[in-house]
Amino acid sequence: MLVRTGETRLVPRLRRWLTNLPKKPSEFIEPFAGGGIISLTVAFENLAEQVTMVELDADVAAVWQILLGDDAEWLAHKVATFSFTPECVHAQLAQPPATVRDRAFQTLLRNRTNHGGILAPGSGRIKHGENGKGLSSRWYPQTLRARILGIASVAHRIRFTHGDGLQVLRENAARPDTVFFIDPPYTAAGKKAGARLYTHNELDHEELFRAVRTLAGDFLMTYDNAEGVRELAERHGFATLAIPMKNTHHAEMTELLIGRNLDWA
Repeated sequence: MLVRTGETRLVPRLRRWLTNLPKKPSEFIEPFAGGGIISLTVAFENLAEQVTMVELDADVAAVWQILLGDDAEWLAHKVATFSFTPECVHAQLAQPPATVRDRAFQTLLRNRTNHGGILAPGSGRIKHGENGKGLSSRWYPQTLRARILGIASVAHRIRFTHGDGLQVLRENAARPDTVFFIDPPYTAAGKKAGARLYTHNELDHEELFRAVRTLAGDFLMTYDNAEGVRELAERHGFATLAIPMKNTHHAEMTELLIGRNLDWA
């Protein structure tokens, strides 16, 4: 959240995909927005007329509601002036959030102080951190403040929905002028990492593929490069392309791009 996540590996391909479309999309929808780097890229680079981000997780949604609403400056100030000590971090995260503002700040704080930025229950706090800086190794208040204000500057191009991404796909299926970037934070084909990384880690993958097949607009999906996913894609007549990536531990892996036509990739 507000960090350069693994999704940045997709940004060059995202640009290529969108710029190779016959015309600029009227709307770009990301039904499983998460950290939002893809949607933010589209908004900052004006690659679609409108960007819609959808997120089910209440904690992550709180951050986007603040960032894209009227309280971004408040959050930027809170980050810049927060007394970052282990004691203050513990006290801040120990109290139940009373407002959306509180929930958003706590979520951002947990993201920056948990191992790998993981928000799922049970995730541990950083001990040694980057370059041995401990808990504060990923807390850059002035950098975070600048990012928050930067996002606020393009908030007029972004619509946020706290809800079910699959339902949003169904509601917009008949719109040929709308494109979809679909990167579900869930696992298929027996993969278990989703349960460790995400609070909402259950998804009917069969139903997702059925919904995607009904889309009138173009789409790009990303998934684990697993046999079960490749079988789902083949069954629904989609093209696939394995691309190299690194996970949070910098291990070399491959990920699967899925679309109707991936010649541009």
